[in-house]
Amino acid sequence: NIAASTIATITAFKIADNSSISPEAAAAYGTMLLTLVILIFAEVTPKTYAALHPERIAFPAAYILTPLLKIIYPLVWVTNILTNGILRALGVPKELAEQALSREELRTLVIENHSLRPDNKHEMMINVLDLEHISVADIMVPRHEVVGIDITDDWSKIIEQLVGTYLTRLPVFKEDINQVVGILHIRTILPQLAQNKLNLKGLRSVLRKPYFVPESAKLTTQLKEFQRKERRMGLVVDEYGEVQGLITIDDILEEIVGEFTSEPQNRGRHIIKKGEDTYFVDGRIQIRSLNRRLQWDLPLDEASTLSGLITEHLGNLPNKHTCLQIKNYRITILSVNEDNVINKAKVQVLPKSGSDVE
Repeated sequence: NIAASTIATITAFKIADNSSISPEAAAAYGTMLLTLVILIFAEVTPKTYAALHPERIAFPAAYILTPLLKIIYPLVWVTNILTNGILRALGVPKELAEQALSREELRTLVIENHSLRPDNKHEMMINVLDLEHISVADIMVPRHEVVGIDITDDWSKIIEQLVGTYLTRLPVFKEDINQVVGILHIRTILPQLAQNKLNLKGLRSVLRKPYFVPESAKLTTQLKEFQRKERRMGLVVDEYGEVQGLITIDDILEEIVGEFTSEPQNRGRHIIKKGEDTYFVDGRIQIRSLNRRLQWDLPLDEASTLSGLITEHLGNLPNKHTCLQIKNYRITILSVNEDNVINKAKVQVLPKSGSDVE
């Protein structure tokens, strides 16, 4: 580009000498023309074509770029040393200074490529990059929805629960989820259960030590921890050690690939479409899950569930038939339980306007 600018300036001055145009005007016209040519033929067109046909362009270009890379490598090496030295002098960490591509730059590249060639793979890559911004508390199963075995219950009730459950892993506790005894994998008791030989002692003997997860942990970190410790489920605790919910490796994977776990029919029907742009939504559903499934953009930084978001915006306890608007979503509370948690709400999607909240 610098060489082209120099040539264009020299050419403009020569044209000015042989015409009535002043040198300054010729240089200005030359600059505008060169800018247009570079944008069309050196930026937008080739990059767009290469993004649409990467293999067709990359393979032939490699025969030219590979020798050039070897020829100018000493110059590149010296330039990198000088640049990294200046950045370190300005306080930039060595690892970050020498990083070829930052996470945000990679995310930008993926988004731009996705806009040219929409593909599920691109969405998955963006979701992977977003994991480090999502905490365990954002996607966990809330405490009041955790299904577990209370060993103080009548034995016949425990057997009935074991036979009827659709889950493969269950927390086992004594009276309260904070007094967890262990984690039960249903597969370990199937033989005894089938032969009607299972008892409380046998149940306790197959329990695995519970695994606790801090609610502030980021999903990238927690995914690695699940892999390192060979666990698939953890109990989420707050800073005081109180159990706040439960998270599984499936919950994290769904943040990448979307909903994929199968549940019995009519179970977990958190969203029911009642008309065009009108939905009945369970108040306990995670906002992140709601946004992902319906392509909505409800705010994520105020609460983790729809009930919590509504309560936060109301500023007081929710009441039945209360109506409010958050962004372009008109929400009507349909039912509230005795704990002032919203059971069901009607959400109507309105055309977007300049007002966020009423």
